[in-house]
Amino acid sequence: MKYVLLLFADLDAARCGEDSATGADEGPGVEEFMAFDAELEKAGVLAGGFALEDPDTGVIVSLPPGATEPVVTAGPFAESREFVGGTIIIDVPDIDEALSWAARCPGVHGGRVEVRAIAEF
Repeated sequence: MKYVLLLFADLDAARCGEDSATGADEGPGVEEFMAFDAELEKAGVLAGGFALEDPDTGVIVSLPPGATEPVVTAGPFAESREFVGGTIIIDVPDIDEALSWAARCPGVHGGRVEVRAIAEF
């Protein structure tokens, strides 16, 4: 079964790709995620995924009740200090194994990882 690991990070945490080394209270760096991806690939469970640009590059399109035209709002979005930084898709036998991989993901350090089954219709 396929699961998506949604990687959430705090805007105040260090962002991946910075030139500085990862400190004790900063989030994981690119190297940690690359090593984790390699571990997933070696285990044969990596099915896809991608990192996302910083949330200030995002745009929201909505159609409020009663509106006839979509409303386009550019980031950053101050409603939350937390943002989705990326996804990893894994193909494992069950939720227990998905949770095991999520617990090893560098994203749990200074952030959180949500595990969701991918619906197949």
